[in-house]
Amino acid sequence: MPIEVLEADLTTLAVDAIVNAANPALLGGGGVDGAIHRAAGPGLLAECRALPETQPGLRCPTGEARITGGHRLPARHVIHTVGPVWHGGAQGEPALLASCYRACLALAETHGLRSIAFPAISCGIYGYPPDQAVPLAVATVREWLATHALPERVVFCCFDAAMAARYRRALATAPGAGTTDATGPHA
Repeated sequence: MPIEVLEADLTTLAVDAIVNAANPALLGGGGVDGAIHRAAGPGLLAECRALPETQPGLRCPTGEARITGGHRLPARHVIHTVGPVWHGGAQGEPALLASCYRACLALAETHGLRSIAFPAISCGIYGYPPDQAVPLAVATVREWLATHALPERVVFCCFDAAMAARYRRALATAPGAGTTDATGPHA
């Protein structure tokens, strides 16, 4: 059950799927979402626009996930998930964030994907404190991997050394084994 921590640009990873920390419209935005849309090219936006809306302007509710092709990315697929906006932690944010990770992993399993790379979902503009989000992400992924064959490999892709250090600490203190560190642009 290898779990890796990688400090890299998520859009450069040659994995089966990268996860997009998206907004509910799935039409691009800032941060990770904007970077993925820019790197993937206009085909990703067109595919996202074609996804059904559950309500006007809502293609993916918070805590759920949707899958598209990777278009111009090295990754074959993009799994879009909408993390919770942080409101202090008492409005279901932990359950919603865990649901994001499980929904992404379930889509990877359903589509036979062997490798997936996650950013730090909700830790950017959505304001989720990384010191709370990272241990939750690690625990949720480990729980999934303990009972499912796919994906076989999970990468926590970090934008800087400080975030990578948080994941390394969480992985070192969480139960389980199979954690590795990697550096460089391709996992």
